[in-house]
Amino acid sequence: MFHPSTQRLIDYWRDRKGDAPAPARADIDPGDFTDLLPQVFIAGREKLGRMPFRLTGGFLTDLHARDLRNEDLLSLWALSHRLELKSSLEIARRRCQPIVVTADIRAQGVPSVGMEVMFAPLRGVNGETDRFLGIYQPIAIMARLEGRPAYELGVRQIQSLGLADQEGPQLRLATLDGRRIA
Repeated sequence: MFHPSTQRLIDYWRDRKGDAPAPARADIDPGDFTDLLPQVFIAGREKLGRMPFRLTGGFLTDLHARDLRNEDLLSLWALSHRLELKSSLEIARRRCQPIVVTADIRAQGVPSVGMEVMFAPLRGVNGETDRFLGIYQPIAIMARLEGRPAYELGVRQIQSLGLADQEGPQLRLATLDGRRIA
């Protein structure tokens, strides 16, 4: 069970995709979820392992204490978790299925704060799945960060959504260094 805001964006993505593998970027109307916009982002995929933010809401800018546009989203994650996240995002992109990362927001000198980060694939103008619609949804009290900027995000768990709907052999469990990745 996800936070209601995370679930709402997942449901919106599913509604907008219709019978297509994934919705087109043009199918997404930010006016449909204006209350979530501070937490929403769109990231592109320029090549394997390079996923720059295209748009970011004010919550993301405030949390990281900088403008994230054109910054690689993988650079925000702990170095030890980047391969796991990159692999999961590539699988999600190929399968046109959203993923939800349960993460820790880490800031200097304070306990980490839990967050869900959802990534849902989108098709670009050429029809290729080359971007993600996402949301940062805190699942703990943000005041614990005491206004300090996040220096990194850490993966607790990655959940792929919709794998049961796919044809063919199913991935039951995949691990990397003892951490579940799919």
